[in-house]
Amino acid sequence: MTDAISHPPACACCGDMLRARFDRRRFLQISGAAGMLAALPSLAMAATGNYEAMLVTCIDPRFPQQSLNYMKHRRLAGKYSQFTFAGASIGVVAPAFKAWAPAFWDNLAASMQLHHIPKVIAMNHRDCGAAKIAYGADAVKDKAAETATHKAALMEFKKQVAEKQPSLKVELGLMALNGRVEMFS
Repeated sequence: MTDAISHPPACACCGDMLRARFDRRRFLQISGAAGMLAALPSLAMAATGNYEAMLVTCIDPRFPQQSLNYMKHRRLAGKYSQFTFAGASIGVVAPAFKAWAPAFWDNLAASMQLHHIPKVIAMNHRDCGAAKIAYGADAVKDKAAETATHKAALMEFKKQVAEKQPSLKVELGLMALNGRVEMFS
């Protein structure tokens, strides 16, 4: 059986179908990538550059938007790398999570190399399940105990950064459920 329509063998609609499919697929890939770069220009410079900081945050799903709002308020949106895992600084310094620390330190070194960051901002948060896992229920039983626990973890984090990456400045914060941040030094 023959088709009623006759086209040249190189025709994109019926001649060389493999080549035509590749061409359309490639066109769509390039168009999609160009569209993403136009919509999100920060992706174009994501690999290297000079950025302001690395933000270390917790995995708690209540805080990504509040962390972004905080960074926008500081005019740092699009100017920082981010490392997120349970407990933020607690995930780096707590003995309960000691196996995680190498991943953080390696990531920090990569961010320094790729993004030339001058500081790291550790942002713990209140009502943190990782703090309870790492230090026990008594360590977070009330606001005073919780504050002391986070402050101790944040200060230990700062000490370790100073030992491992002495060129970095360190900022320490504790975010409340409403997004307000208490800074420690």
